[in-house]
Amino acid sequence: MSAQASAVVSAHQPVLLAETIAALAPRDGAVYVDGTFGRGGYTRALLAAARCRVFAIDRDPAAIEAGTALARDAADRLTLIEGRFGDMVRLLGERGIAAVAGIALDLGPSSPQLDEAARGFSFRADGPLDMRMERQGATAADLVNTLSEAALADIIFLYGEERFARRIARAILAARAEQPIVRTAELAAIVRGVVPRAGGIDAATRTFQALRISVNDELGELERGLAAAERLLEPGGRLAVVSFHSLEDRRVKEFLRRRGTATPQGSRHRPAAPFGPAPSFRLLTRKPIRPGEGELRRNPRARSARLRAAERTAAPPWLSSDAPGADLPAARRIA
Repeated sequence: MSAQASAVVSAHQPVLLAETIAALAPRDGAVYVDGTFGRGGYTRALLAAARCRVFAIDRDPAAIEAGTALARDAADRLTLIEGRFGDMVRLLGERGIAAVAGIALDLGPSSPQLDEAARGFSFRADGPLDMRMERQGATAADLVNTLSEAALADIIFLYGEERFARRIARAILAARAEQPIVRTAELAAIVRGVVPRAGGIDAATRTFQALRISVNDELGELERGLAAAERLLEPGGRLAVVSFHSLEDRRVKEFLRRRGTATPQGSRHRPAAPFGPAPSFRLLTRKPIRPGEGELRRNPRARSARLRAAERTAAPPWLSSDAPGADLPAARRIA
């Protein structure tokens, strides 16, 4: 690997890297998917761990561009694909790949996206209120300036788990009546003006998270990606997912719990069936793996990271009616 490629991929080290690679157990001759390439941390580790082949997917064209040096050095062992990991079955099928030995997903925005003010993901530096991973479609500013108070409150409450959602939405509408809200600093100031600060967490954190999730359909993409992984993994193939907040982790946990159980468990909303599909996964982590103290000292952003991993069985994929989250209770309404 050249010094240039090494510098590109080492600038951002993903959290729980060693634990994720251990869960995937790379082997020579096998094919792996890095569904969230970012700046190539997982991909580089996979390529170093075994004489394997990696297909790296990212919806952000800037990430694909940043990986060109690594792809050149890796030659035919690495293929970069611009696209969404929820489409990985189609994306790999177009390249002649029908099954893989492992899939890594590192959810949410990458550090370069958060650190670049012009991308508009963070409230820590002023920039355009954008938040789009793909640089296309509606921006966060579009949502903030066009949605109704009720729609904004729902997004902030459901995706940010923010109990002051209605208060924030009301303040946003009052501010945009004076002039459009187009900068991250403007929105952060509005939120901070109506939400009390709790501990060391910035009052704007949950609102920015909610808008980012909505702009990029992150939870929908996660559900499509999990279902795609179930279809693409060969028997004995490994899935490793790193999440950063409870909404993501809850969906990963529920997906693997249901598919790791022979008969789906019932609830008062959906009674248990006498027979169910055979389990398509064997859990490798009953509880999520969290970063150690050393990693937390090196990277404070890792504090909320959780890794869950599972191994694919020989059972066929479940039907779409058994999609992840199908039996989760509806979120409570805002008071």
